[in-house]
Amino acid sequence: MKLLVGWIINALALLGVAYVVPGIHVSSFWIAAIAAVVIGLANMLIKPILVIFTLPVTIITLGLFIFVINGILFWAVGHFLQGFEVQTLMAGIIGAIAYSVISWILSAIIIDKDKK
Repeated sequence: MKLLVGWIINALALLGVAYVVPGIHVSSFWIAAIAAVVIGLANMLIKPILVIFTLPVTIITLGLFIFVINGILFWAVGHFLQGFEVQTLMAGIIGAIAYSVISWILSAIIIDKDKK
């Protein structure tokens, strides 16, 4: 049940990102749900490999290069899925940050209500 709620929260966060960040477009809720799964899989499978390969740059930039890696993954998923479009890498970086913040806020609101 918690996995399903988290998936819906991430899909809603992705719709919020498309509303807030110019250059990111999502055609429907179902596309947002599929994109949330693909983004989650990319973060789980591909991101650790990219972090290891770019570790020297990440250390030199004091960890700020992680934002670029997140943006690249977000941008790549946007080019991989029909109906989810990320036009530029900068939109991907800003979108990844906004996606994390919106998802965190929604999770805090919904999960706190479940605990009470």
